[in-house]
Amino acid sequence: MSSFAICNAAIFTVDPRNRVIPDGTLVVEDGTIVRVGDSREITVPGDCEVIDGKGCALLPGLIDCHSHSSLMRGVTENMPLMEWLPWYQLEHRAMTEEFAYHSARLCYLEALQSGTTCVMDMFRYMDRCADAAGELGLRVQLAPYVADRPGKDFFSTREENRRLIRSHHETRSGRIRVWLGLEHLFYCTEDAYREAAALSREYGVGIHTHCSEQKEEEWAVTAELGRRSLAMLDHYGILGERTLLAHCVWLNSDEIARVADTGTSIAHCPVSNAKLASGVAPVPEMLAAGVTVGLGTDGPVCNNSLTLFEEMKFASLIQKATRLDATALPADQILRMATINGAKALGLDHEIGSLEVGKKADLLLLDLAKANLTPVSVNEHGGNLLWNLVFAATSANVAVVWVDGRRLIDNGYATTVPQQLVIAEAQQQGLALHEACRQLSHTRTSMV
Repeated sequence: MSSFAICNAAIFTVDPRNRVIPDGTLVVEDGTIVRVGDSREITVPGDCEVIDGKGCALLPGLIDCHSHSSLMRGVTENMPLMEWLPWYQLEHRAMTEEFAYHSARLCYLEALQSGTTCVMDMFRYMDRCADAAGELGLRVQLAPYVADRPGKDFFSTREENRRLIRSHHETRSGRIRVWLGLEHLFYCTEDAYREAAALSREYGVGIHTHCSEQKEEEWAVTAELGRRSLAMLDHYGILGERTLLAHCVWLNSDEIARVADTGTSIAHCPVSNAKLASGVAPVPEMLAAGVTVGLGTDGPVCNNSLTLFEEMKFASLIQKATRLDATALPADQILRMATINGAKALGLDHEIGSLEVGKKADLLLLDLAKANLTPVSVNEHGGNLLWNLVFAATSANVAVVWVDGRRLIDNGYATTVPQQLVIAEAQQQGLALHEACRQLSHTRTSMV
């Protein structure tokens, strides 16, 4: 693999000291960061390709800790979660391998174009999702939508999950990893959870599931199972350092303490939680307790966008607005949630999430010479650029994206796939899936 250096860029390392290098150089060899520092102090090897980063910001690739690939964008709207779920289930009743492949390929393309280099995807037919990820070149964590309760046979099976671990875990030079995916307490038996805990230890893989997303859901879980959601998951033995819980909007202080004590991580999905009227997660309390909190989009079906720049901005603003506290979740904390915290939540913080020597070159170069980021002032504390990365930057600023040192997006366009063909085929497949769902609409059932 070729070596290259990005010179004269404003580098946000997101390292343990949150180091910002106003005029920095980063050198990559064989997909790994080998040097990073002030341009005046870094010697660029003579055989390196040199990329002029003047007028650009260099960041770690963004990390989406919870997503669901889908072609169902903008078709289940104006519904709270418990009303929305029966309609969403139609997609899985109609799902085929071909639909799954085109869903994943489109979503991974959108993620890359918006600067996301790693996605935790919970979906169906995930061998085909792996094919899509392999074509595009991004890093994915695959957690099949497993359900084994009666009447939920339109989701993935426990055996499918086991097979996927054996066939795809740590493939594509480690860019594809497989998790144990559990849909929800209403979808999975106690045996499914306990088996997941055992398999997590056996294979050394993570566990991903949903928890405490909506107040009405929490009431229903308590009424049906006799415990609140987190207590039920704790009873089943799945909390721990290898477990990532999505949402956790309605955790109380004792539950937050239990999450912290067990080393369990949380994927915070503020846009989806707002759109489905689920509420606002107590993220400042989670962070204060020492919980690792990353950001997730929750996928296009309940977010409509896969852009983590939107997620960063909204995550901060919703806390400021609901707490009447303008200091809640400042930009530096939010940027860490979208990068190194996400990496830690996925068990990848030793590989990605910050720009440090020895880490993989998952990089995001932003073009600052656009109206939305002008004027630019950057210093060792970040200057106004730190705040504008969170509150002003958009996908339109994404110039180049690398994963493992391989350039996957160049001037906004994919380098590894025929981009317009991907979009055209997704359009055709999406309309076919919409029609298949309409034909099944009479079969929808409640969540419980």
